[in-house]
Amino acid sequence: MQQVRQKEENGMKGTGVRRPAAGRTRTARAGLALAAVLAGGLAAACSGPAATDAAGKRPAADPAHGRPAAAAGARAEDRGGAGALAAYVEKVRKAQAARAVAAKKWGLAKTPLPAPPPPKVKPKITTRKGFETDGEGLPPVFTTVPTKEKIVFLTIDDGAEKDPELLRMMSELRIPYSAFLSDYLVKEDYGYFRKMQDAGVALHNHTLNHRYMPGLSYAQQKREICDQQATLEKHYGKRPPLFRPPYGNYNENTLRAAQSCGVKAVPLWAAEAFPDRMEWREWDRDLHPGDIILTHFRGKEDWKGTMPDMIRRVMKTVTDKGYAVARLEDYV
Repeated sequence: MQQVRQKEENGMKGTGVRRPAAGRTRTARAGLALAAVLAGGLAAACSGPAATDAAGKRPAADPAHGRPAAAAGARAEDRGGAGALAAYVEKVRKAQAARAVAAKKWGLAKTPLPAPPPPKVKPKITTRKGFETDGEGLPPVFTTVPTKEKIVFLTIDDGAEKDPELLRMMSELRIPYSAFLSDYLVKEDYGYFRKMQDAGVALHNHTLNHRYMPGLSYAQQKREICDQQATLEKHYGKRPPLFRPPYGNYNENTLRAAQSCGVKAVPLWAAEAFPDRMEWREWDRDLHPGDIILTHFRGKEDWKGTMPDMIRRVMKTVTDKGYAVARLEDYV
């Protein structure tokens, strides 16, 4: 396991991309995050269809002004939109109240911030500069999702530790995350990850045996990736669209093999979380909108703490910086 840990740390290293450091205060950041939620709710509430009459037809226009004659119907629609917004705000308020109780139970210093509603249209994902291969039209490789929202994405790799406390903690805190699974570890207890899936977590591909992909032939890589696709479909009902190569290492054959069995995108990471620290890919050692955070299914044998300890660390970092955790699959 120590060898795996060392290779993962090597995989974190790469050329940083300069980005401006954030300069907002924590209070302002929290306010912006909540404003984004409410603005999204307002947009959703006000984006309904035009008013219609009881027969489903638009009201006749006033010939003098070319406007709908049924002003009362328009006012009723406005009231309906306001009601929808009020209901949405109340839903967010109740969810945050429950989160606050859970945060205290699980030892979080602050309640996690609410993520804004997901976009109606997912952003276009492209390969990060410097991460390209010679092949064209292959699944994009990226570390950050293009968005202006103050959100990040939490991903957990491999499947070594199967801590039931993690399942309870994440469910009660309502923190979304994605799991990238390697079968040689998951097969010890497929049921654990089925419980995770039942709670709404998406399960993705991290190969059968967690091998160093560039050291394998195309046929060997295809077996590692595509056989894991089949295994995940057998046990969890679907072939996932996302794949993460072990250690973050890949070549053109890796992407070709992944594409051949249904992989649409290859998310890597911009930061990595441990119970006692964060590690950063970028030069400014900070979070940015859309950053992907990596961590692992690990316990005290490998870490200075438990998986709940790791969640406390990552959520302190994310919340202190004014970010919310969003669901990766809503954006990719």
